[in-house]
Amino acid sequence: MARELWLSGGLFAPAESPWKGLFLLKYLLIILLPWLGLGTPAAWAEAAPERRAADGQLILQGVPEIPEGLAESLARFHDARSSLFAGWTADGKAIYTRTRADGVNQLHRVDRARGPRVQITERPYAIGEVARQPKGELLVFSVAEGGSGFDQIYLLDPASGSTRRLTDGESLNNRMAWDRDGRRLAYRSTRRNGRQNDLWLMDVDAPGEARLLYAADDGALWKPVDFSRDGNTLLVQYYAGITDSRIYLLDIPSGSLHLLVGRVDQPTSNVATSFDRDDSGVLFVTNQRGGSAEIGRAPLDPALPVDYMPDSITWDITEFRLSPDRRRGAFVTNEEGISRLYLFDARTMESRRMRRLPVGVISSLEFSPDGRNLGMTLNTARTPSDVFVLRLSAKPLEQRRLVRWTHGEVSSLDPDRFIEPRLIHYPAPMLTDTRTMMVPAFVYRPAGRGPFPVIIYIHGGPEGQFQPSFNSTVQMWLDKLGVAVIAPNVRGSLGYGEHYLRMDDGLLRENSVMDIGALLDWIATRDDFDNSRVGVYGASYGGYMALASTVYFGDRIRAGVARAGISNFVTYLENTQGYRRDLRRVEYGDERDPEMRAFLQRISPLNNVDRISTPLFIVQGQNDPVVPASESEQMVKALRERGQTVWYMNALNEGHSYEHKQNRDLFQQATILFYERYLLP
Repeated sequence: MARELWLSGGLFAPAESPWKGLFLLKYLLIILLPWLGLGTPAAWAEAAPERRAADGQLILQGVPEIPEGLAESLARFHDARSSLFAGWTADGKAIYTRTRADGVNQLHRVDRARGPRVQITERPYAIGEVARQPKGELLVFSVAEGGSGFDQIYLLDPASGSTRRLTDGESLNNRMAWDRDGRRLAYRSTRRNGRQNDLWLMDVDAPGEARLLYAADDGALWKPVDFSRDGNTLLVQYYAGITDSRIYLLDIPSGSLHLLVGRVDQPTSNVATSFDRDDSGVLFVTNQRGGSAEIGRAPLDPALPVDYMPDSITWDITEFRLSPDRRRGAFVTNEEGISRLYLFDARTMESRRMRRLPVGVISSLEFSPDGRNLGMTLNTARTPSDVFVLRLSAKPLEQRRLVRWTHGEVSSLDPDRFIEPRLIHYPAPMLTDTRTMMVPAFVYRPAGRGPFPVIIYIHGGPEGQFQPSFNSTVQMWLDKLGVAVIAPNVRGSLGYGEHYLRMDDGLLRENSVMDIGALLDWIATRDDFDNSRVGVYGASYGGYMALASTVYFGDRIRAGVARAGISNFVTYLENTQGYRRDLRRVEYGDERDPEMRAFLQRISPLNNVDRISTPLFIVQGQNDPVVPASESEQMVKALRERGQTVWYMNALNEGHSYEHKQNRDLFQQATILFYERYLLP
């Protein structure tokens, strides 16, 4: 009983606790202030000081003014800039990148390795997906204005810089796939009713005549992947969840749909890549044989068996691309968060791992039009994302050399001083039985003896994974706060097999929260960490985890930051955008089922605010289509009504993430100030 009251901030804190006097004072204030005419905690919620920043786009409640010296000292970290690979020009001699300009990512062209960037888009919001027209130079790209999540597709002529919108300006439109002549564009859209993810087709010269190819009758994601050479068949990806995806063929003239890979009654993960060279089969990544993800080839003739690559790959394949002539390919494996690159022979289905590549995270693979160069984004713990090009031999499995095309900017920071993480595994109870499991985590430890305060950095998803890529925020915390940072990949994380991925589904949701408790236990065994000064940080699902951690382990967590965190699973599922709802029910459970609804209500942080005594900083984007702003608003209100310490920041021009540099900088400054005030003393 005493421990429960301690968790809720009551009188009965353990006698040895240095905080007992503070809680007693808080209790007396709650009793005396109304008697003195100074109001109740509920009244304090209304009186939280509010101000505006970033040209009025940021609302800050309870957040102090940022000291000028702090903003100046962090500027070097704020100015770090990445370049992300976005595609090749038609002649294969130059590349496109997405690089920050005027505060958000814009499209640039780079004509040679280490050459200057030439900006070719100037939009107030960040550029999303980019796809170049086959046999031409035109580009299509997506933009979600204000972070609303309702992407619109634009056509860009990079030579003149002229753009025109191809979609309706209201619905969600993205996941574009060109036909091989570069005339028609297939894409995913919610245009029909705002809820289903349908397949549409347009001629880019007559976008007003776009037609519905397939009307989805469920909440799954349907997206186009590739066209056959004759343009009559569309390869389609169906995605109902991380462990339930199938591959279909859509006959465009008739509209008929045919299941090619996967089963409705036996969910497995099957991710389409493209048609093979002669359109006789489809290459894809699958786990349907029960092991790690592997590459298969499904013949279009149903009488023929599926072929699998002969090489044994013991780690999941996270990305797989074929060259334009479909003769060779490349794929990336995820080895406990570290990327390995392999070349692939599409004829023999053999592969070979590439050596002498920097250790980091690889993404955005794309072959040049002639198939002799492979572009990619590569990010390491000490360098921001940059574009690299792997020059290839005529033989499918042979490389020549890796060439760095762009150099990420780290301002006046010294990359040699950046701290690289160490992969560790800590014990956690299985919870379903008496066994113990080992949870992977990356540990960033400052130089010196310690003991260091600790920030636990929890990834989102929940089917996400923390990877040891460059993270200016983490490096800033290490340098300015002198803390250690530990990033666990709790059960339910991607990259460790299907069984691990399912260990937090539905009624198992709290198991992942218990992994944070096990990490706190591990921290307490270490002489180099100060287990009396531990904070948590998380965004999106990680925001829920941060909130839930303060519910369960508030006596061991001094400060928590939650950005776009789920505060109540029921209201979240009821209010997230309709086109996402069924996809999330697969992971979290269906709130329409009475038993599941009761469970989700029981575990939601909003319904456990009386157990929270940890100061919190809650951050939100007003236009968030993923986790609605109401999730943060209701949590802030409930905390203030109980007199709890809570800072609140809401960006009116942002969605699920902070894309504008001005907003992001101020958020990071406020986070430093919050941890200085509540974690470090």
